[in-house]
Amino acid sequence: MTPTRLHIFRVISISTICVLLLASLALSQDEATPTTNLSTEIDTVIIEVAAPTSLIATDHKYDNGERINLQWVPSIDDLPGISTVVGYRIYRQDDGGAAEAIADLPAKANHYRDENTELGHTYIYSVAALTDGAEFVSNPTESISPEREWIDFSKRYLFLIALIVGGAVIYFIEIARRGKKLFVRKIAGLEAVDDAVGRATEMGRPILFIPGIQDMDDVQTLAGLTILGRISKTIADYDTEIFMPVSRSLVMTAGREIIKSSYQTAGRPDKYSDDMVTYITDEQFGYVAAVDGIMVREKPATIFLLGAFFAESLILAETGNYIGAIQIAGTARPAQLPFFIAACDFTLIGEELFAASAYLSGEPKQLGSLKGQDVGKAIAMVILVIGALATTIGTAWNIASMNSLVDILKTIFSTS
Repeated sequence: MTPTRLHIFRVISISTICVLLLASLALSQDEATPTTNLSTEIDTVIIEVAAPTSLIATDHKYDNGERINLQWVPSIDDLPGISTVVGYRIYRQDDGGAAEAIADLPAKANHYRDENTELGHTYIYSVAALTDGAEFVSNPTESISPEREWIDFSKRYLFLIALIVGGAVIYFIEIARRGKKLFVRKIAGLEAVDDAVGRATEMGRPILFIPGIQDMDDVQTLAGLTILGRISKTIADYDTEIFMPVSRSLVMTAGREIIKSSYQTAGRPDKYSDDMVTYITDEQFGYVAAVDGIMVREKPATIFLLGAFFAESLILAETGNYIGAIQIAGTARPAQLPFFIAACDFTLIGEELFAASAYLSGEPKQLGSLKGQDVGKAIAMVILVIGALATTIGTAWNIASMNSLVDILKTIFSTS
């Protein structure tokens, strides 16, 4: 090989080797350099579940046409512990409009009450089972319109009891009107009225009658004035002096008419004076201070406190006790009864005040109402005893018949 050819061959060989080295170096760098512009796309996997079935819409009974009840069978994939159903969504179409979601419920739910419907509108409902990212809707219901019920037959048992009590009231009123004497248990405070008035007559001291501090619109004031009618007749017969300070002008007028009528009935109209009934003031403790002053100055032998009383009850009763008067009190306010019981000789407790007015007046309507109410109280007492015994026996010995009886009583006397 000539020197020239040998030189050319060497140049080509070296060039080839250099190209191969550069190419291998470039490949190694490409493999070592990390790719920074690659992105990974994660596709969302939608899990399919069965839609709810057997969706039924019914009108809610005994309302004003403003509720519809929904009931359905939950998705068969709504299983305990491993459920893929996360909840349910209620859809509603109003008068054929577009379906709107009205409520979301948790998993396992199978009923719903729509309380925002309107009378005269037509609704269609559907329920969707919810998963993460998807809904599976049930078949829609038939169109339904809420209805108004005029009679709530769920209260028929209470209506029957009301009929019994009302019938008893009417029956006893008619019996009383025919002149038959109705038995009303004796009330100790009323039995002592004649003795208390007689004592005041013997001692030559007046009688003080306090009708409470409420006006004529309070039933306790009316009951007290009814008793006043009976007391004033005895006072007129015995020709005893009476003082009646009041805190309401209408009560003053009514009291004067009652006492005046009693004196006229007793044949002593000339003995009556308007000064027997005097108006003091509407202010509570101003009235109490004036009445206490009358007690201390006049020292009445007998004091009647019959009507509506508040914080002044203790002051009045203690002052009367201090002067040594016989005190007969009565009120329907439970908070004031302890003061009267502690400081007075006789106390009409609660309903005894109203029973006393019927007992003393002898008026057929009052007596009949009183006896009719006793029938209702007797029914309530019997039911309470039966219910308590049935609950105790059913719970202690797990007797099915007793538990059933308790459920029946709850159904009969439920007000909700």
